[in-house]
Amino acid sequence: MTDKYSHRERIDMILNGVTPEDRSAGSLWRHFFHREWIPDQFVAAMIAFQKEYDWDFMKINPRAGYHVQDWGNEIAWSHDEFKSHVKTKFAVQNHEEWEKIEPLNNTAPVLREHLLSINRIRKEVGPDLHLFMTVFSPLSVARYLIGHENPLMEHLRDIPEKVLPALENITLTYEKYVEDIINAGADGIFFATTKFASADVMTWEEYRQFGIPYDLRILNRVKERTNILHVCASNNYLKELADYPVKLVNWDSSDPTNAPLDKATPFLKGKTIIGGIDHTGWLKRGTPEGVRTEMDKIRVRMKGESFIFGPGCAVDPDIPAPNIRAARASL
Repeated sequence: MTDKYSHRERIDMILNGVTPEDRSAGSLWRHFFHREWIPDQFVAAMIAFQKEYDWDFMKINPRAGYHVQDWGNEIAWSHDEFKSHVKTKFAVQNHEEWEKIEPLNNTAPVLREHLLSINRIRKEVGPDLHLFMTVFSPLSVARYLIGHENPLMEHLRDIPEKVLPALENITLTYEKYVEDIINAGADGIFFATTKFASADVMTWEEYRQFGIPYDLRILNRVKERTNILHVCASNNYLKELADYPVKLVNWDSSDPTNAPLDKATPFLKGKTIIGGIDHTGWLKRGTPEGVRTEMDKIRVRMKGESFIFGPGCAVDPDIPAPNIRAARASL
């Protein structure tokens, strides 16, 4: 059966509070570890996944390390579709090395590589598909520069005067870069807080101090665009971030420590929710029939809400293909 609406029309209808009468909307996204470190292969993988499943939008899912390679992080690349890359060197190895983190511009090789990839993807998929490019929050970028959230939090608490200039330069870099992302052909950004907007890592007062001011500077650069806020991790601060200037919000609503879909709708009024698909539970470990059943339940629960099906995070590469096909067929 031919869809009544184009992908762009369908997403725009939902953003405007109109429920398409023919079917719901949705998308999944994943890493292609063995292909994402070669620009041609990365572009080909994104396009092939879209062509195979015909999602309603594309979350461009680059290697996480792209955010920090131009500052000196080094990676041993994976040749295995199911195994991530190995980080072999971090740009910041002690508190004195934060001073090395200076602002970058879009001519930095890896940042430029990804702008070119966005442009190529846009040309391949045409104008009908919403494209969202992944951008990590400044705290998340800082974490990748030093390798783990624990030493970053120690430095922020004990020697903030060493870290904050680097956090400022990271923010300056991505304030400009998100504008370049739009100019390259993306509709907006997929802004990920990774582990940091979570009580498991930092207090709310700490996130207010070290997270929010820098997050908002980046989001405000592209606030007129269609952007997604992705609040990662367990015990997250989704409710506290509900007023961020974005049109769509995504989180793992299947995690029992986070707000379920229907509990979040009251404080996310005015925003479109992307979620519902339990990417580590029934999507990964269930059957195609089970996937269809669960999605039907969610559709009933979210009737009348501004809602798009999506996972709580990137789906694992080993998700059974029949389950992915069942999810697409159940939209």
